[in-house]
Amino acid sequence: MEQVVAFRPQAETTQMIRRDFFKTPFAAAGLALGGTPTASTLAAAAELAKAPGLTRYIAEFIVNTKYEDIPPDVIALGKKTILDGFGLALAGSASTLGPPLRRYISSLGCAGGKASIIGTTMKVPPRFAALANGTSIHADDYDDTGSSLHVAAPALPPAFALCETGRRSGKDLMLAFHVGVEVESKIGDAMPARHDGDGFHTTGTIGAFGSAAACARLLGLNAQQAAYALGVAASQASGIRRNHGSMTKAFHAGHAGESGSAAADLASFGWTAADDVLESPLGFYQAAGGAFEPAAIVGRLGRPWMFASPGDLIKRFPCGTIQQSVMDATLRLIAQHDIRATSVDRAEVTGNQANINTLFRHRPMTGLEAKFSMEFAVAILLLERKAGLEHFTDAVVQRADVQDLVARVRYVVDPDTGKAGGFQAGLAEAATLKVFMKDGRVLSTRTEPAKGDPRNPMSYEEVADKFRGNAAFAKWPRQKAESVITLVQSLEREPNMDRLTAAVTG
Repeated sequence: MEQVVAFRPQAETTQMIRRDFFKTPFAAAGLALGGTPTASTLAAAAELAKAPGLTRYIAEFIVNTKYEDIPPDVIALGKKTILDGFGLALAGSASTLGPPLRRYISSLGCAGGKASIIGTTMKVPPRFAALANGTSIHADDYDDTGSSLHVAAPALPPAFALCETGRRSGKDLMLAFHVGVEVESKIGDAMPARHDGDGFHTTGTIGAFGSAAACARLLGLNAQQAAYALGVAASQASGIRRNHGSMTKAFHAGHAGESGSAAADLASFGWTAADDVLESPLGFYQAAGGAFEPAAIVGRLGRPWMFASPGDLIKRFPCGTIQQSVMDATLRLIAQHDIRATSVDRAEVTGNQANINTLFRHRPMTGLEAKFSMEFAVAILLLERKAGLEHFTDAVVQRADVQDLVARVRYVVDPDTGKAGGFQAGLAEAATLKVFMKDGRVLSTRTEPAKGDPRNPMSYEEVADKFRGNAAFAKWPRQKAESVITLVQSLEREPNMDRLTAAVTG
């Protein structure tokens, strides 16, 4: 499907911006405050002008993409993430976050809806199912990581809710899911590093667009309405990294799903918004990042699909993406040298500054804080030789032996790192692990792509094993769990969501 965006030559665009700057809303806003255009504001305006019609391009992609446009290998890769998402929703429903969130939703008096809160018998309107299930998927920080955000938590729950209530097919679910993931991923890819560096959490901010896209596709919005939905989503996009290590980080994902659901609903009822909300000088990219990278998004939707390249990482351990490869390396080193925690004097992990800034919980005291602690990730493996959902709890984190070893693990900057550009490259940058033994030996290794990384992928059956573990954590009936695995594997043959709903609800 060919999408065309009109462009001026680079030189002409820059000249136009300098000549007509004072006619733009961007300049008018500055002059209203008594300011004059600076080199930086001129540069930002020039950057935004490189992609006229960007929001419309995305809206056209949302409404025109068909299931048949998605390559079979992308469909197969997506099924693994969908299965992973359902398992995480089950586990998350049994986490500490589940009960208070469900009490909150119940207090709104919105019972009587038809969309399911996974892992329970509750039925609510779709937007609140998206809130609950998106939060559950992200509750344990065990969910996938795509090119620029955790892609399943914002996009899968609202798509599932609308397919469930509208008796839509498995193909409809996969189409909406892939459209949502592609839109949120490419919008995120174009966001400059400043967005994350200034404290925004992309799953919350960018995820709202993925949810809006998925819902707009299922609601049958036209291109203008889809653009309005993106405009509403832009005003709801939120999420601050300071909340990492608290319940609110998971809320970012659920809120993104709910926001996109509400945005598409409003647009379907005639609500309006800016239809150039991404590229406008007063729009999302300027407000949230100061600029954007047109080449990362213009003409790139579905070219290639995110699942094809750079791919989606499915986690082996229930904590941040950054720890995954270090934890794999720790287990390899333990097995190679039969390391016992009692023989370890201290350990050191090197990494880039951006990753260390993200994992700022250096002395965690709760299970949620531990998910953002490299020190805990290494310590718990040295002590237990495994790290599952049962280890990321307040009781385990506060154990005296855990606290003692956490204090003897250091996470420090390697001056030779941080040169790789982009969100995904920074996460995947190699790190060094050194374990200093009491007998004077120094055992060292470099990280490799983690299990579940697109360069070292899990098979469907390996994802199914992870699903089984998550279902067991939720004490979910084994027969129901196995049926989910089977249903997702052949999801294109399901005429509606009835069987899948029965398998993931009480």
